[in-house]
Amino acid sequence: MTDQATDQAPGPAPGIGSATTGRISIGVDVKPHAYDPAANPELFDGILARRVVAFVIDVIILAIPLIVVWMFIFVFGIVTLGLGWALYGLLSPISVVWALFYYGYTLGGPASATIGMRAMEIEMRTWYGAPAYFLLGAVHAVVYWLSVSMLTPLILVVGFFNARGRLLHDMLVGTVVINNATRAALLRTRPSR
Repeated sequence: MTDQATDQAPGPAPGIGSATTGRISIGVDVKPHAYDPAANPELFDGILARRVVAFVIDVIILAIPLIVVWMFIFVFGIVTLGLGWALYGLLSPISVVWALFYYGYTLGGPASATIGMRAMEIEMRTWYGAPAYFLLGAVHAVVYWLSVSMLTPLILVVGFFNARGRLLHDMLVGTVVINNATRAALLRTRPSR
């Protein structure tokens, strides 16, 4: 009995180079968009309005622990005769870390959606169809906040001018937000308007 690994000739891995030419080449696999709004309009039906409501829900979820920390610092400052109020300087970094963790953890989870997105039955995918992951969720949040704060919230209007409803930060990061499978199936079976 022969082991298959020993039957293969040594050489570069497929796609990395060629043993006959001696040249090194790297292939780039460009993947097509996984979600076509013409073929699957139910994936994008009402997506922008649902994103707005999901965002409001997420902001409330993010604010609640920060308000609790703010109240704790306030009471701690009274007890320490004002010395504890110096901790207010930590509130900004805490809020940034909390927001990055929240978006990274929820978007990188099995549902690929924040709690607000789950409530609105939408999810985030990469443009080629893979689920989101922690780093992508955190980077998506950073790019969103940077683009909105530098270019004004009017950049969100971009979603009205493309069939997938992608916003500028979605295009920069390579994501698309779609209706989840349950909602898409429900919309698929709904009679045409």
